[in-house]
Amino acid sequence: MIVNGIEIGPDRDLAGANFADADLRGANLQGADLSGANLRRANLAGANLVDALLVGADFSQAKLWGAGLCGADCYQAIFIKANLEGCNLKDANLDGANFEDANLEGVNLEGANLSGFDLWGDNLIGANLKGANLANAILEGANFSGVIMPDGSIHE
Repeated sequence: MIVNGIEIGPDRDLAGANFADADLRGANLQGADLSGANLRRANLAGANLVDALLVGADFSQAKLWGAGLCGADCYQAIFIKANLEGCNLKDANLDGANFEDANLEGVNLEGANLSGFDLWGDNLIGANLKGANLANAILEGANFSGVIMPDGSIHE
């Protein structure tokens, strides 16, 4: 698959690539290096980003519905106003990631380290936070309806 003149695929070095506004629905980017890539407003619905290197990548306003990001390194990645509904972020490194105003409805964050995260006002309806570390996280205004909490209980 060629997008913006760049051949994409699993295990590819795509660091710093510009995929702003690109249609990457269902793309297989497993293990790809997208460090510092511009993915603003990109459509990554159903994309496979398992074990991808996403350090510092910008996903602002991106559509990531149902994307798989298990084990991805999202260190300092930007997800401002991104729609991550139904994403699987199990075992992803989220240190320093920015989820400001993101839609996290139904997201799997099982075991995630969200210590110190600002989740103020985020939509977490039906998310899985089992085993997640929420120490010092800012949770005011977040919607936790039906969320599986770190202790396994379901928030009403």
